[in-house]
Amino acid sequence: MTEVVELPRVGEPGSGLDDNWRVIVLNDDHNTFDHVAHTLSRTIPGVSVAGGYAIADTIHNTGRAIVWTGMKETAELYWEQLEQAGLTMAPLEQG
Repeated sequence: MTEVVELPRVGEPGSGLDDNWRVIVLNDDHNTFDHVAHTLSRTIPGVSVAGGYAIADTIHNTGRAIVWTGMKETAELYWEQLEQAGLTMAPLEQG
């Protein structure tokens, strides 16, 4: 028999800044692979241009890709920078 142990909540759901927030880029008909790849590599730490092309391919083939996950304030910053560069963004998701 498996026992499930629920851990106590530290705060209300959605109240913590340390929760994981997802930055998601959506597919569109106006951004090129080059623009998406280079924008991601300039904006998201650890994403190379080659990595940006791989993410662009995922966006093209599946309609979306999670490009970064982490703290809310940082997610908001990356989301805003990508949106200002012209990428089509989904609303931030908490996960």
